[in-house]
Amino acid sequence: MNRTQPKTVVGRVTSDRMQKTITVEAERRVMHPRFRKYVRATTRYKAHDEANDAHVGDKVRIMQTRPLSKTKNWRLVEIVERARGVEQP
Repeated sequence: MNRTQPKTVVGRVTSDRMQKTITVEAERRVMHPRFRKYVRATTRYKAHDEANDAHVGDKVRIMQTRPLSKTKNWRLVEIVERARGVEQP
């Protein structure tokens, strides 16, 4: 059986109000089929954050994993960049 690497996505945290869960918004550029112009498309992911490390505005890397709940299929791998101007506890 040939195993592949799980998908990884880099995005910004838009919500950290849930316990051990963050909402990550990832942006990508796709070409409009008719007008041939690149437009921004965003996708929102729910990711597992075991230690509640990530906060709103942080740039994070998440990785696809087994289903952890009804909507949560991703987990936090690392915090790439902290949000500026926000004091972290």
